[in-house]
Amino acid sequence: MWNDAFPSFLIGLREGLEAGLIVSILVATLVRAGQRARLGAVWAGVGAAVALSLSFAAVLTFTAADLPAGGQDVFGGVLSLIAVGFVTTMVFWMRKSARSLSGDLKARVTEALGRGAGVLVLTSFIAVAREGLETSLFLWTTAKSAGESQGPMIGAAVGIALAVVACWGLYRRVLKINLTKFFSVTGAVLIVIAAGVLAYGLGDLQEGGLIPGHTAYAFNLTSIDAGSWYATLIAGTLNLTPAMSWLQVIGYLLYLPPTMFLFVRGMRSAAATAERKAAAQAPAAEPATPLTRAQRRAAARVADEQALAARIAAKREAKQEREAARRVPRWAVGTSIFAVPAVAAVAAIAVLGPGKSAAASNDIALSESSCGTGWANPEAGAQTFNLTNNGRNTAEVYLISPSTNAVFAEIENLAPGTTRPLTATLSGGSYAFRCAFTDGTALSSKTYTVGGGSSGGSTGFAPVSDQDLQQPVADYRAYVQQNLPVLLADSQRLAADLAAPDLTAAALAAAKADWLTAHLDYEGLGAAYGTFEDFDAKIDGRATGLHGGVNDPSWTGFHRIEYGLWHGQRAAVLKPLGDQLVADIQSLIKAFPSQTTDPNDLPLRTHEILENTLQFQLTGISDYGSGTALATASANLHGTQVVLSALVGLMQARDPQALKSIDTWIQTVAADLNAAQRPDGSWTALDQLTATQRQKINGDLGELLEQLSVVPDLLEERSSA
Repeated sequence: MWNDAFPSFLIGLREGLEAGLIVSILVATLVRAGQRARLGAVWAGVGAAVALSLSFAAVLTFTAADLPAGGQDVFGGVLSLIAVGFVTTMVFWMRKSARSLSGDLKARVTEALGRGAGVLVLTSFIAVAREGLETSLFLWTTAKSAGESQGPMIGAAVGIALAVVACWGLYRRVLKINLTKFFSVTGAVLIVIAAGVLAYGLGDLQEGGLIPGHTAYAFNLTSIDAGSWYATLIAGTLNLTPAMSWLQVIGYLLYLPPTMFLFVRGMRSAAATAERKAAAQAPAAEPATPLTRAQRRAAARVADEQALAARIAAKREAKQEREAARRVPRWAVGTSIFAVPAVAAVAAIAVLGPGKSAAASNDIALSESSCGTGWANPEAGAQTFNLTNNGRNTAEVYLISPSTNAVFAEIENLAPGTTRPLTATLSGGSYAFRCAFTDGTALSSKTYTVGGGSSGGSTGFAPVSDQDLQQPVADYRAYVQQNLPVLLADSQRLAADLAAPDLTAAALAAAKADWLTAHLDYEGLGAAYGTFEDFDAKIDGRATGLHGGVNDPSWTGFHRIEYGLWHGQRAAVLKPLGDQLVADIQSLIKAFPSQTTDPNDLPLRTHEILENTLQFQLTGISDYGSGTALATASANLHGTQVVLSALVGLMQARDPQALKSIDTWIQTVAADLNAAQRPDGSWTALDQLTATQRQKINGDLGELLEQLSVVPDLLEERSSA
């Protein structure tokens, strides 16, 4: 919980201290001016600002809850970007204004004293409301990115409480804080947190469909336990998740380094400027000139006259305030300060929310001893279940039909101590929650009965069992078994080319052509690379990560031979590599019958093969000189089609429309790639494509990945209880 609470704690402490300092300066200025009677106006302005901030938070919370799932993602994403803008502006403004804040506020108070209590209320309201609105927005976005509200709210409350105590101590002069250093350090930390919020917001916009590329991952480390201490620490404090798209990573990197550089440079510049001003303003020692008796009497007379005028003005203003108070009861003023923002918030929620179609909200608890308790009033219609994992292990939670086991909604990787929403539209019928924990515990809730008709709700999909996947896996393994000898024959032909005493121009051309044929054989196998274990790295590994890079002696396989062929290496260097490739493929053929294929790998590979294509082939990362990335992409597309053909029966029974859409986009991407093949059968290199061609291939492949992303979800093996 502390990991999720820390960003909110920091923003509560910093913003609370900013607002508290403003209030302290206003109060101290009035007290020193002998205007304690005006303190009520200051507190009225502060109260109005607090009421406005709380009302704004209510609008954000309830409006977002009333939106459909995609709308919630877009709403949260947009507000996350706005929050990043506000926080960035705030830390730079405070860095610049911290030294002059007290003087500016004192000048405003002096001006307000001459204009009446209303201006003083407005001054305190504007000064505090800015901090309050920023706090509400940033706390809301950090709570949403954490996926739960308890930790962030506790963190914010502790931070604000400490800020209040610190401001009281500063006001009473029992506490000393170097505010310039405090705001500098917390500003730097907030910039790091804001970078994570920016990445999270971009991911939300991608999930909501406003920006493409949600499944174009820069990295995907979902095998990491989301409930581990290090994963929750990084996710809670930095908003970095195990899987992030390229857009999220690019946004993070474009924001954090330059913003931090400008902030640190500005801190140093401000410190140097302050030192120069202090040196320039140091008073020079001058001999004091004694006043004459007549001058002292005249000065005293002027001071008495000014004090008398001030007392008369204060009495006149106090009389006017008493008369105004008699005309407008104080209770009415106080009530309106809090009532007006609340009424405006209720009106905004009513207008922005969808009214009767809003999803009902239910708090559901789960642990290793009980699953899905707390659904008090089951009813038909749109539902939002706030699932809280009170257990010790990460869980997957499904909303199912107990009679058919059909799944209506699910949440994966619900970490201990976190809360996340699960939404579904339900018709009449029976429902239950099923919980599967990483320690192997699997259990179901009691059956909940929902009244109403059987139409209008979400369509559940039948869960997939291990038995359901056995035949598709067998079919796919038969395909691999059939094509491995083809791969071996073509690789032996390549090895024979490399065994020539000298690679003449004709021999080199033949070797390159045979290399491409054999390499495409391997790439077309697609989903089997997980089954191949260590053989995949030996046969098709890249030099990335090796100590010696492309010169590392342990690097072998197709890409090593590609590097040698297209970089002019001698036959004597390449012949051992060809022999090693053939030996590794022969060992693979011998080992394959005893190797096991995880049934869950097959649905996952339908998406993952082309995900790797987008990440490695279409970026040129895996090209070592041949310029055949598009040919490899075409082979990967063929491998994806083979995997889908093994799963077509399961997909047809669960989402035939999705299957039809996937086929349409496969044909679109195939046409894009075929357009890059020349009449002689050679392939256009990536760097020779026009910008329009490259954009279309990447865009269409990205859309195909979006369509394929439903396959692993629909065909995932689910626990029964």
